[in-house]
Amino acid sequence: MKTEQSKWTPENGWEHITDNKINEIAQLVFLFGKGSHLKDSSLISDVKKRYPMAKLIGCSTSGEIVGTNVVDNSIIATAVKFDSSYIAEHSERINSPEESFDIGKKLVEGFNKKSLKHIFVLSDGLNVNGSELVAGMRSALPDGVQVTGGLAGDGADFKETVVITAEGAADSKIITAIGLYGENLSIGYGSFGGWDSFGIDRLVTKSKANILYELDNSPALGLYKSFLGEQAQALPASGLLFPLSMRTETDAQPVVRTILAVNEDDQSLTFAGDIPEGSYVRLMKANIDRLIDGAVTAASTSVAPMSGSHPDLAILISCVGRKLVLKQLVEEEVEGVRNVVGHSAAITGFYSYGEISPFSKDAKCELHNQTMTITTISEK
Repeated sequence: MKTEQSKWTPENGWEHITDNKINEIAQLVFLFGKGSHLKDSSLISDVKKRYPMAKLIGCSTSGEIVGTNVVDNSIIATAVKFDSSYIAEHSERINSPEESFDIGKKLVEGFNKKSLKHIFVLSDGLNVNGSELVAGMRSALPDGVQVTGGLAGDGADFKETVVITAEGAADSKIITAIGLYGENLSIGYGSFGGWDSFGIDRLVTKSKANILYELDNSPALGLYKSFLGEQAQALPASGLLFPLSMRTETDAQPVVRTILAVNEDDQSLTFAGDIPEGSYVRLMKANIDRLIDGAVTAASTSVAPMSGSHPDLAILISCVGRKLVLKQLVEEEVEGVRNVVGHSAAITGFYSYGEISPFSKDAKCELHNQTMTITTISEK
């Protein structure tokens, strides 16, 4: 397995950032970048000319990851050539969040199941119910196959996210996945947060799918604003700093939910994934050291299947809320990952509106917010 990486910026155009050259033989190119750049057909055309045999997959971001650097206003291209493995790609358009489960199921059903090893998915970050998308994909997965990936970002603006279609064009309301095939592939994954919960548990007394109306029989938005104080004026962006920890059962592993939108009229909060009635939520706040340690934990879990060797490629998907909290320290979480995956691995990825992964090897796939989620790939 070989990789090649390059970066495009408005100032310098395309620049190679690795020594490898696999232009004519690349099978797959990951593209992560600012949405307006990905929608520039001339830039995508440049990529297609450089890698004429490759399938493209990518999305808009809230920051791009390349090596141990976190950058903005760029496009990061990571080309991959497998030795004996192969891939397939499938895209679906989603017209409303209510379609999320059915689209997720249809997406997986579009792949030939024979020799399928893993699915990597990228979704529109605003026009989807992420937990229902994951549930739909889970319902159609063959035994032994897992899904990782994430929801596209749009900085902290929450206006439009785009995903590269199977035809190679960037558009909104798109969900794209690649199926990875081959006996020689080794896939690892891990997801971990590092946020601290505080305050008391609040009962979800009224909700519908991913829209939360009431906590403890009180309007959800009003109660949430009382926690935020002055930062309530900057909602929904400030909600990235104060996610909710949610558990549906007393002994269940909690998942984190981040706000995508607020509605002053009905005092509701819209999240990236479901908030079921009867579940319990608790407010969370950042602990910088624990966030960085969480990224290292996710990396350690992701390399466990490699049996002591290092992966060839690591795809990092971290929540935009982590980036806003870590600020100038944001590259420390990526550097922590590098120390675990090794210096020979190509690292790419982005800051997202949601992360998709099991917590660990034998867990079921979930939608997460505010985690660092890592997918590692190697080929024997």
